[in-house]
Amino acid sequence: MAQRKECIAMLLAGGQGSRLGSLTHNIAKPAVSFGGKYRIIDFGLSNCSNSGIDTVGVLTQYKPFKLNTYISMGAPWDLDVMSGGLSILPPYVGESGGTWYEGTANAVYQNMDFISTYNPDYVLIISGDHIYHMNYGHMLDFHKANKADLTIAAVEVTKREATQLGIITADETGRIKKFTEKPKVPDSSLASMGVYIFSWPVLQKALIEDEADPESEKDFGKNVIPRLLAQKKRLFTYTFKGYWKDVGTLESYYNANMELLLENPRFDIFSSGLRICSNEETLPPHFISPKARVRNSLISNGCVILGAVENSILAQGVYVAEGAVVENSILLQKSRVGSESWVHKTILGEGANIGAYCSVGIASSDKGGRQSGITLIEENAVIAEETMISEGSNILADKEETL
Repeated sequence: MAQRKECIAMLLAGGQGSRLGSLTHNIAKPAVSFGGKYRIIDFGLSNCSNSGIDTVGVLTQYKPFKLNTYISMGAPWDLDVMSGGLSILPPYVGESGGTWYEGTANAVYQNMDFISTYNPDYVLIISGDHIYHMNYGHMLDFHKANKADLTIAAVEVTKREATQLGIITADETGRIKKFTEKPKVPDSSLASMGVYIFSWPVLQKALIEDEADPESEKDFGKNVIPRLLAQKKRLFTYTFKGYWKDVGTLESYYNANMELLLENPRFDIFSSGLRICSNEETLPPHFISPKARVRNSLISNGCVILGAVENSILAQGVYVAEGAVVENSILLQKSRVGSESWVHKTILGEGANIGAYCSVGIASSDKGGRQSGITLIEENAVIAEETMISEGSNILADKEETL
């Protein structure tokens, strides 16, 4: 029999991430590289480890092979313990059948047996596609102090951002009075981070009721939370003061990476107090040749730089040939840039190869020479020599295009 746990975590990692374009054609969104050394899921798993939560169920669904291989048994995050640890939870077929996860709430509903195994007092539910440092223990203390049924972590956002998030209206004690998913006209600037702590009996009953509702979309924000509010349950908001970023769109993903290069970045990946763990392979140190030029960039292990790199992030094993120039770009694992090529404001997918004498990210003529769009080249794409690619293009792996 499994050891009883006070609090376990359920990490939602099954999303397709269609708004990230070809970055997620072949892998789940939480497996996408971030900051050169990491993958997006590292942050949620590291937060659990840093918070003393040693039992985590990772709910996977969309193209999970690379993600499953990456997280494995959870050793890099100290989640390979005998009682508890990390468990990968894909959809499955039981005696009464089975279906794909239909929504965030349904995904957890289908794994209530896993939760019941540990008979926890509290269940932490988090998303696998957000960038932030957080000690969930502080939030759990807040939940207990308020005798809450549900506590939702929230951050202050701009009015523009508020229309894309779940917005909370709370009183002066923090008790939630209203929750609106992606409102057209927000009445608050307090947005849900998608981090929930439920008292387990409340969550169990709510999931059963939601599953029985034929009109429900099986979603926490759209269905479960409004139902609990209507039932007058004790819902509180825990205001988080640190950095938090939803990297679900290509623009937000690019901007979050580029913010790491600021002189005083809001999110510090070098923080000694809150470690970020990773399961990336160990490679030799990076090499920068005497003729190379590197300025304001993050360079990961195994990179070979013979050309120029400026204001860019290079993941592990990237090769930049002599005479090549890389600017304002994110180059993912083991991608290559050929000699005398120019790459600007581009996300180069894992294993992609840009040939010699290419120009990638050229400003469109109708914009007066100003670059604005993000160019995206899919993993393992091969770009032929002397190819010209306009800014904002999306190049797939099975095509060699001149745009």
